[in-house]
Amino acid sequence: MKWLDRLEEILITFLIAAATVIIFVAVVHRYVSGWPLGAFQDFLLSIHLSWAQELCIILFVWMAKFGAAYGVRQGIHVGVDVLVNRLSPANRHIITIIALVACILFTGIVAILGAMLVWENGLAYVFLSSFGFETGDHYEGPTTPDLEWPTWIVYLAVPLGSSLMCFRFIQVLVTYLRTGEMPHHDHGHVDGLNDELDESAMGQKS
Repeated sequence: MKWLDRLEEILITFLIAAATVIIFVAVVHRYVSGWPLGAFQDFLLSIHLSWAQELCIILFVWMAKFGAAYGVRQGIHVGVDVLVNRLSPANRHIITIIALVACILFTGIVAILGAMLVWENGLAYVFLSSFGFETGDHYEGPTTPDLEWPTWIVYLAVPLGSSLMCFRFIQVLVTYLRTGEMPHHDHGHVDGLNDELDESAMGQKS
């Protein structure tokens, strides 16, 4: 599933970069437009960026959901394991399996409920009307205040992100049952930098 890992990383990187750029532009615009710059000030005031905050909130919501799935894969979620580490290896193994199964069930339930919310919040209307079916009791659904986007687009992060989290927990459980190892993140490791250092070290040895 290397392609899924890569897609996950690209999506998170894009969301972080987009939110950072939008916030930077909005803040600079807010301060610079207050300076007495004549015609240029009038031009800046004619640019409306009231939607920037709302868009950043949406980006952060999506980033949080997919970032949580990334955290499961990398093993970087905060956990309280003081009591678990005091158990015998056999009991620790059982508790770990129970915890992973509980996480799978929880994220799976959230994904299903989230999908139902999105469907009833406007996606059903869009889907049915697009294919010429009767929409019945389904309605278009509300929109966001500034961007006027359908809110189901925002809420779509819940079922998609939770489904990916559920899949990641299943991966972790399968790996743990096979090897007895949990994903562990090395906080001293920097992707890219460490790889270059390793390659240079191997080159010096050869």
